[in-house]
Amino acid sequence: MEKATFGAGCFWGVEAAFRKVKGVVSTSVGYMGGHFPNPSYLDVLSRITGHAEVAQVEYDPQAVSYDELLAVFWDIHDPTTPNRQGPDRGEQYRSVIFFHNTQQEEAAKRSKAKLQMSGRFPQDIVTEIKPAGEYYLATEDHQQYFEKKERMSGDRM
Repeated sequence: MEKATFGAGCFWGVEAAFRKVKGVVSTSVGYMGGHFPNPSYLDVLSRITGHAEVAQVEYDPQAVSYDELLAVFWDIHDPTTPNRQGPDRGEQYRSVIFFHNTQQEEAAKRSKAKLQMSGRFPQDIVTEIKPAGEYYLATEDHQQYFEKKERMSGDRM
């Protein structure tokens, strides 16, 4: 199994998208890329930590390639808006790929360059590509948030 870590706006939607990918074994949401140890959701929301909201994906490289995960990443957000996705604003919502090894770094850079040259986005892609650092797991209520919300609404019927 390998890990991949992506920031593309609110981590709930990012995680939900990757949970649908065949070959993804598990997902979690948390924070990475900041300077504040063990941040809480409110710490990150306050914009004082420098962290991005991220989804961390554990995947089977025999079933899904890192390039396929990158394709999902590019499809689920607008990588041309700095520190913003839809109504969510702030550095915690930035577009970022945190690589876990040299192969991921090279694949991410290659993928970004290819997408920029494709003309799919008229503006420059602002996605950061950085080495993975300390990963701080968000609290349980944030994990698989949309699935929990769906179950709760189904229970009321």
